[in-house]
Order: sequence, then C-alpha cells, then structure tokens
Amino acid sequence: MAIKGSGFQRKSRAASDIPTCSLADIAFLLMIFFMVTTVFQTDRERPIVWPEALAAEKIDEKQKNILNIWMERDGRVFMNDQAFPLEQVSDYVAPLYAASERALVISIRGDREVPYIYMDQLQKELVAAGVVRVVFAAQLEQSMQRERR
Repeated sequence: MAIKGSGFQRKSRAASDIPTCSLADIAFLLMIFFMVTTVFQTDRERPIVWPEALAAEKIDEKQKNILNIWMERDGRVFMNDQAFPLEQVSDYVAPLYAASERALVISIRGDREVPYIYMDQLQKELVAAGVVRVVFAAQLEQSMQRERR
C-alpha cells in the first residue's frame, strides 16, 4: 500500500535569479589577468652611431605623440620596427599626423654617417605629409634619456 501525502514535497525548482555576489570578484580577476598579460609595444633600439650635439632641448611630449623614424647609413627607414621605402614615408605619416590633430612630433634618429641626400629626401617626404614638428635626436639627448630612467 502506497502512502499518499506523506508530508514530503519535492523542492527542486530552478532558481530564477542569477547570483551576483561573485561577479565583482570575477571582474577583478579578469582585470588583473589582462593587466599582467598585456605587452606594451616599444621601439627596438637600432644599431646606429648617434650624431653629437653641443646642446639639446628636452621634448616635453607624451610618448604616444612622438613617432621615431630611424634612418640607417644605407638609407633604410624604420618606423614602428617596420622597414619602409623612403618614397612611402609621406603615405604612412600623413594619416597619423592628421589623426593626432597636428600634435605628432617626428623624431628623426639617424646614423652619424647617413649621407645628406637621404636626410634631404626624408625631409621632403615629411614636408609632403604636412608635418611641421620635426626634431633630430643626438648623442646628448640619448644620454639625457638614460639618466631619467
């Protein structure tokens, strides 16, 4: 004989709300994970012989507003660790300069032994891009940056 109504009822109903007590913990752990695993891009140092200067002026700009253009002795140009033909410098720099609302500073980091014709071509490409803020890095500036770090 089966007992009806024995007083036991099944309580396996699914909860209709989402538990939010651990949501902040999960968000915090994800934030820490992304902060630890993010790799910030830095320009690789090119093997050049820095030109010397008697005086230098410190650039008071944020790092994101400075574009380093490396020029080697054979006329090769590097921007953001990528080689560019000298004729395509203005095509690459012009949109960056326009997007920064003319706040971008171009830092030319050329080898001491770069022939003048290559520097002249680079300057003409920058003029064609509409750039007006150009600086030349020298040995004195390089030593000043090392002291700040």
